[in-house]
Amino acid sequence: MTNTLTPDRLPATHAGAWKVDPGHAEVGFVGRHFGLTKIRGRFVAVDAAVVIASDVEQSSVEVVIDMASVNSGDIARDDHLRSADFFDVAVHPRATYRSSSLAVDGDRGRMTGDLTIKGVTRPVTLDIELLGTATDPWGNERLVLSARGRIKTGVSRGTSCSRRAGCWCRRRSHSRSRSS
Repeated sequence: MTNTLTPDRLPATHAGAWKVDPGHAEVGFVGRHFGLTKIRGRFVAVDAAVVIASDVEQSSVEVVIDMASVNSGDIARDDHLRSADFFDVAVHPRATYRSSSLAVDGDRGRMTGDLTIKGVTRPVTLDIELLGTATDPWGNERLVLSARGRIKTGVSRGTSCSRRAGCWCRRRSHSRSRSS
């Protein structure tokens, strides 16, 4: 198992297209309710593609989040988050993140990209970490990544939150073709 994003280690064995395993992916958030208490939640329907380039700093990520999949543990609050007051999922069913640059230092990096929520696109920088790689019992290679950032969502009166994302990416080790 390797735990480094550096160009001399990761791309040699892991360059190519990776698809996020939806059963092991989530985008989570911590927000403030009335600027006081912390509310934790997550989006469980996340689709993403990761391309690891030969020059790891040329790698890219594209993420699509189904905003209706928000789950904060309270049905009434989740319905309110889905409403026009916040995410307006009837009009804006998806949020997206597309990376534009990556700077790497060891097993960590800083990825900058464009996050679009409710039709508003803003630049967002995420701290990323390679948590490890492994081959699962079925012969699939797994790449485990984590990203964390702080954003001002702008979806409701100055709401800000910290977002975290974690995922397993997969490709089949017994096939030359890349999952995408």
